[in-house]
Amino acid sequence: MAACSCNKSFSSDYMLLSPEDVGLCDLIRILFSSEIEKRKFVDCQKGTEEPFKRRWLIFVSVLSQKFLRSVSKPMAWFGSVAEHWLNLLSSNRNFGVLVLNFLRGKVVVPDKKSATFLSFTGNMDKRVELDKNIKVGDSRYYAALSMMASKASYENKAYIEATVTDHWKMKFLGSYDFWNDYQEKATTQAFMLQDKIDDPELIMVSFRGTETFDADAWSSDIDLSWYELPEMGKVHGGFMKALGLQKNKGWPNEIEQANNEPAVAYYAIREMLRELLRTNEKAKIIITGHSLGGALAILFASVLAFHREEGLLERLEGVYTFGQPRVGDEKFGEYMEEKLRKYGIRYYRFVYCNDIVPRLPYDDRTLMFKHFGTCFYYDSFYKGKILPEEPNKNYFSPLWAIPKMLNAIWELIRSFVIPYTKGKEYKEGGLLQLLRLIGVVIPGVPAHCLQDYVNATRLGSPDLYLKVEDQRKKFEELNKP
Repeated sequence: MAACSCNKSFSSDYMLLSPEDVGLCDLIRILFSSEIEKRKFVDCQKGTEEPFKRRWLIFVSVLSQKFLRSVSKPMAWFGSVAEHWLNLLSSNRNFGVLVLNFLRGKVVVPDKKSATFLSFTGNMDKRVELDKNIKVGDSRYYAALSMMASKASYENKAYIEATVTDHWKMKFLGSYDFWNDYQEKATTQAFMLQDKIDDPELIMVSFRGTETFDADAWSSDIDLSWYELPEMGKVHGGFMKALGLQKNKGWPNEIEQANNEPAVAYYAIREMLRELLRTNEKAKIIITGHSLGGALAILFASVLAFHREEGLLERLEGVYTFGQPRVGDEKFGEYMEEKLRKYGIRYYRFVYCNDIVPRLPYDDRTLMFKHFGTCFYYDSFYKGKILPEEPNKNYFSPLWAIPKMLNAIWELIRSFVIPYTKGKEYKEGGLLQLLRLIGVVIPGVPAHCLQDYVNATRLGSPDLYLKVEDQRKKFEELNKP
């Protein structure tokens, strides 16, 4: 459906991009005219004009989305083949055993829906167990559990259920595929768990990030559409659509869905949490996610605030995100800071070293995106700092080019020595080491992988969390009525 056919009365301002409506000539014209409302693939308020740099980014965003649409099936096919091959190797232990099993007619063929099948992302870091040294009461516990839940969210339902139930000894509440009203298919995934033994009041929701060969998820990431909502500010349109933004309606407080209609993420998860809170008066909630999943996690909390969901917000213990991109503008950040303070919600945003994703979309005069909250920044030695913003906030700085490359070389070397310095559970596989080699040229790509975020939550000093908690307590004391 064309963006221009939708009613945006719920939004005070907006800019919507529709790659399905664009022809090449019309797309090129946007580079030569500041009056973007004249372009068929851009829906915005009358009189909107944009400078060249922003029009260039719109051009790139739309062209990229159109390209992703054209290659979505080949991407999915290639990803499926790559995953099957990686799982075929691991199911038969290694290539040599695979050849031997083939000659003997005893090849172990992996089942894509089994509890042992790993996604391409999961093959980068195959760890499944929680760190036995980090227990309930440890200041790192929530962060470490959140990261492992974010990691597990990339896998199939059987794998997640086996991980939560058999390895973590927790209660698996369900894994779900949610509908995207704009892409007209289920593109958003999340799962829920409850810690029934060590911390029986804890309920966790984990959103899946961008899968490597998922063109729909990549389209959500690079969709630079935005909506401005009353009081909240401007928010990334691609992320809102993935969370459950309703065509023609925006974010109504309630929606009616027939039993045969596919569920959308925000409303379905909110209803499940409401029901869980009815049966457990002491329940507390943590929302988490890596990459796109992190953006959906903090956006989920923001829509709860937008709907004044007092009951859920008061039980929301924290939002833990890892490698999360920017979600909204400065006003959105101020809105969320006020809500986080009001309800005492911890929002910890983890950034590892030169990860490119937290540095996108740009925070400059061209784009309005801003980070907020507490940034836990870790260098390549897993030494953490509490910062308002990660260094080199927009990534593409000539001054950082050589330091980033040198750091990437060190990360490649570290991948071979870390099992000897930190323990065998930190050993890295050949797939990740190959990506680290590519990272010497593009340092921000391997830095986004799950391995380093899991390592940061395990090897980082617990004092960092204690310092943040001390700051919270002092702030609360100073602001007591």
